[in-house]
Amino acid sequence: MEEIFKRRSIREYQAKNIEKEKIEKLIKAGVAAPSAGNQQPWHFIVVQNRESLNKIAEIHPHAKMLKEAPLAIAVCADLSNLKYEDYWVQDCAAATQNILLEAEALDLGGVWLGVYPDQEKENPLRELFELPENIKLLSIVSLGYPAEEKSPSDRYSKNIVHSKSW
Repeated sequence: MEEIFKRRSIREYQAKNIEKEKIEKLIKAGVAAPSAGNQQPWHFIVVQNRESLNKIAEIHPHAKMLKEAPLAIAVCADLSNLKYEDYWVQDCAAATQNILLEAEALDLGGVWLGVYPDQEKENPLRELFELPENIKLLSIVSLGYPAEEKSPSDRYSKNIVHSKSW
């Protein structure tokens, strides 16, 4: 549970590659997310190529940190043959959050870069990733060894908790 409270968005990274074993753990964390009807619609694109990371940073207006990051993971969904079609967003959001929590557990830093439902971001990224028509891109997670420290943030407020009704 400690990772939930310690996790912060990290946008500055050390010039250090992430080990293959840690990348595998990040993907396994994504796959461990819950999904509607256990459909597990997710697919992950691991991006380590500097040219590709820089291209994503040019396309996505909030992804400038990818020019320094050693790794990005694109979280996608295969929409073909889904019984619960409208739940892929929640499924892939849960996978994205799991990746971020595992990053914290592995002493990595990361930040969630939203893509869906913004077509201005999604369309050029679809082209870059050569996504088939049945694949949707929900998010990209920028990852690396942190070059910045942030204190845990306590966002709890009694004002947002309701009992029985609003």
